[in-house]
Amino acid sequence: MARQDKLKLGTFVYTFGFHPASWLHPSSDVNGANDIAHLKKVAQMSEAAKFDFLFMADSPAAGIGDPDALARSPTKMNRFEPLTLLSALSMVTERLGLVATASTSYYEPFNLARIFASIDQLSNGRACWNVVTSDHDETGYNFNRTGLDPHELRYERCREFVDVVFGLWDSFEKDALLLDRDSGLYYDKARHHMLNHVGKHYQVRGPLNIAPSAQGRPVIAQAGGSEAGMDLAARTAEIVFSLASNIDRNRAFYANVKGRMPVLGRDPDDLKIMPGVVLNVGETEAEARAKVEFLIDRLHPDVGRLMLSEFLEADLRGVPLDEPFPMDRLPEQPKGSKALFEELTDFVKKGHTVGELIRLYAEKHTGNGITGTPVQIADFMEEWFETRAADGFILMFPTLPASLEDFVRLVLPELRRRGLFREEYEGETLRENLGISVPVNRHTAARQRSGTSGVQAP
Repeated sequence: MARQDKLKLGTFVYTFGFHPASWLHPSSDVNGANDIAHLKKVAQMSEAAKFDFLFMADSPAAGIGDPDALARSPTKMNRFEPLTLLSALSMVTERLGLVATASTSYYEPFNLARIFASIDQLSNGRACWNVVTSDHDETGYNFNRTGLDPHELRYERCREFVDVVFGLWDSFEKDALLLDRDSGLYYDKARHHMLNHVGKHYQVRGPLNIAPSAQGRPVIAQAGGSEAGMDLAARTAEIVFSLASNIDRNRAFYANVKGRMPVLGRDPDDLKIMPGVVLNVGETEAEARAKVEFLIDRLHPDVGRLMLSEFLEADLRGVPLDEPFPMDRLPEQPKGSKALFEELTDFVKKGHTVGELIRLYAEKHTGNGITGTPVQIADFMEEWFETRAADGFILMFPTLPASLEDFVRLVLPELRRRGLFREEYEGETLRENLGISVPVNRHTAARQRSGTSGVQAP
């Protein structure tokens, strides 16, 4: 039976676009990394298209690696701090959700809870926190560490961190603000709560000194395919990001994560699984393919080597482009996508050169791209949606704003013709538009169970 809900769509934002050569595209704003007008345009275009949200990817560190390659790769080297940026974008949008990455490894819970609650109020209930623990060594060196903490420790700390943040967001119950000038009472003291958390990693007294927004608390996004990541998602997340590399694997991931939720007291419909997909669309297949080739042709070999080196965890500096790939540098196991690793391995075993491998990887480096006509892309999305491999997609546009404009002009009409995507927003808040519930405040729930009102007398 066809699904009754609609696709959820979000714009993934690296400043110039997802492709590392996107800043060289003639339609890009070369000053865009530090120009709010560029990102304002991307946000407002996404909102005009009725997308659910804009997602700001981030890492609290500059990139590391070959300096010659980094000098040609601006994405990680020059960009806004995302929470500051979302605050600004909240003033120039009205319905678009605003999602930013912030790491539990390098913030304090109270600080992060207050910042996101503030953005949620500034935006009238449109904020979303993408919870990460960070996965690159370079981040630790900026925060009094020598590299990255062990995976298990990061997730253990993350679970406690999120619990504390949720507790702080419950400091004020709904309707706690009385705003009663006659009695002189601003808030009901019985509905404002201390946290007094003392745990293994954090001691946080609270309460939080900002009231909740119209959506109760910010939405939680999360990514991670490990057992710890899936468990965290089932317990806390309302959006989960994955890679759209294989429909069967995503269908299994979808069922796995959502299948854990009922025993945790959560409704699976309160979680939207949204794979990331790189899109190149043209009115014809040839036109779409030409867009791919245009960017690959402008990818400098040093940048290609750096990308490939990161994926293979192999140092390829100085390896001639016109010689076969040195097989002794190929790892036994991949760091990222197994399917993509196997495709690259098969390619180099046929004797292709390093330069040819770089071109192949530049096209397929996420393992989740689709190049084609509007009908082909709509077919792809519809199959994933209807067979429950996805509730929607994070659209990783190769260039911004050009690829976004192409999608809106060519693909959205086809999705709407099929009844797969909204014509208008369903509500005012991100939760309303995603179709997910407002979590019940823990103190309100406890009082309801006990049958007391807790209302302060004037």
